Amino acid sequence: MQIDKLRGKELDQLFESILSLKNVEECYRFFDDLCTINEIQSLAQRLEVARLLQNGSKYHEIEKETGASTATISRVKRCLNYGNDAYEMVLKRLENKNENE
Repeated sequence: MQIDKLRGKELDQLFESILSLKNVEECYRFFDDLCTINEIQSLAQRLEVARLLQNGSKYHEIEKETGASTATISRVKRCLNYGNDAYEMVLKRLENKNENE
């Protein structure tokens, strides 16, 4: 797991901070203070690329819909295939949440 290389008190503090957020509005406020708009958009774009890849979309369709580069799409695809299954875990939880609303 690559994240093991990053582990430390600062990263733990960041993740604990994120876990302490109570709703989407608090997330907007926190990430607006923490990140640039481009950084936030890049994170959101990667998650959308993962969702589209899982749904069987082709690279050219994803490029057109999200504006993501083929390099970004390839990186997300590699994470889906060989990563920690985190994209799949989160997307499944979001799908279940949306079904229950």
